[in-house]
Amino acid sequence: MPDHPAYQQILTAFTDAGRPMRARDLCEALDLPILPKNTEGIRSKLKCLVTGSILAEPEPGLFTQTRT
Repeated sequence: MPDHPAYQQILTAFTDAGRPMRARDLCEALDLPILPKNTEGIRSKLKCLVTGSILAEPEPGLFTQTRT
């Protein structure tokens, strides 16, 4: 798992929400302004977490926690 604190914040937001989320939803949950640079940055981190099998992307742009 990536060690950067931003990844931990993302995973905490997923745990708190308890539902699948989009990059925009995460920006709102993390109190980030809804700007392209923020949503694209979050989306990039989400894709990294999918590559690491920490999150899943059941449909394009929608991310969810994997079940272990």
